[in-house]
Amino acid sequence: QVQLIESGGGLVQAGGSLRLSCAASGRTFTRYAMGWFRQAPGKEREFVAAISRTGIYTFYADSVKGRFTISRDNAENTVYLQMNSLKPEDTAVYYCAAKETLGISYLAHDYKYWGQGIQVTVSS
Repeated sequence: QVQLIESGGGLVQAGGSLRLSCAASGRTFTRYAMGWFRQAPGKEREFVAAISRTGIYTFYADSVKGRFTISRDNAENTVYLQMNSLKPEDTAVYYCAAKETLGISYLAHDYKYWGQGIQVTVSS
């Protein structure tokens, strides 16, 4: 299995930027497509972005397209989420997740391993 640890969250003003990192340990990182999800208080967990095993393919939720960028460094066993032009509605706990089966997905149930989550708060 793989262990995932997120870092880089915090408090930022609207219009600002943050970069989240998710470090993976355990089994070979390139076995996994990776995704970022988020959950705001009182809301269901929602998809943010996903990236294929090689990093060639990416997919974004409409709400973050053009503002967020997912990337990965397979040599460092890390996936990133660069978040620009942040809005108060981006406030949530952000989770990274690993998917062992082929292909990328926006469905949470396709991801087998999850990090503990990290808080991102955007003030207006």
